[in-house]
Amino acid sequence: MQAIEFETTIENGIIKIPRQYLKNLSNRVRVIVLVEQMPQTTTNFTDRLLAHPVRAKAFDP
Repeated sequence: MQAIEFETTIENGIIKIPRQYLKNLSNRVRVIVLVEQMPQTTTNFTDRLLAHPVRAKAFDP
């Protein structure tokens, strides 16, 4: 089995294979999708409280 690697954009659920690779492919291929993790830009309320807990007087958990 031969492996090729390229980056592309999924459009309407279709992954387009670059032309330079098409000539070397047969009708059956195995596809493995690696999803690039996007950095989390916003924090939710719970994460914010865990990072910066509120101190209250006379509070006994």
